[in-house]
Amino acid sequence: MDWSFYYENFIADGAWKPFASGLGTTVLITVSALLLGTLLGALLCAMARARYGVLRGFSRWYTLLVRGTPVLLLLMLFYYVILAPLKTDALITAFIAFGLNSAAHIGQIMQSGLSGVDPVEIDAARSLGFSKSGVFFLVQLPQAVRIAKPVYQNAIINLLQWTSVVGYVSITDLTRVVNNMGARTGRPFVALAVGIIIYLLLAWFVHLLFNAREKKKVP
Repeated sequence: MDWSFYYENFIADGAWKPFASGLGTTVLITVSALLLGTLLGALLCAMARARYGVLRGFSRWYTLLVRGTPVLLLLMLFYYVILAPLKTDALITAFIAFGLNSAAHIGQIMQSGLSGVDPVEIDAARSLGFSKSGVFFLVQLPQAVRIAKPVYQNAIINLLQWTSVVGYVSITDLTRVVNNMGARTGRPFVALAVGIIIYLLLAWFVHLLFNAREKKKVP
């Protein structure tokens, strides 16, 4: 194995810096879009459970339209059409596009979590004198979080993978750095393998974050 190739192209003379910069961009977009998507997803979930039909209808149609639109097309729509007159920075555009897309998925995850709570437990809590808000925060929400946790974790990993298309709007993320490295060295397989390993490590890190506090099962 030609170790000098790896040293010259990935370590020596700051060759690692583009990878670090691309990785930072990928993580920044993922985290920012996740925060926006979670906040908007919670709002969509609340609207879907509202007593007013117009709010339920908006939540339903938003979810259908956005979730059914490829995220790349949504990103390009915002970059080249909707936000183009404002000359919005590409990173901000990516935050907005991915955040709006994630909201449609996360809102559904939250609804599924809440719907998965046994109604008998809710009725029992109400019969014991708990208020409606007390039942929600003390009974429904903790169980809904536990139910939705694995799916929410998958949504984060999916979002991380979706960000690989931001190169289409001139953002130099990890995937674009990998492509540039492959083209420059003439050994695309090596560059792609390194990129895949980094994405796998990021997914593994997300898994650790969600499972670090899991209690070990007693045999």
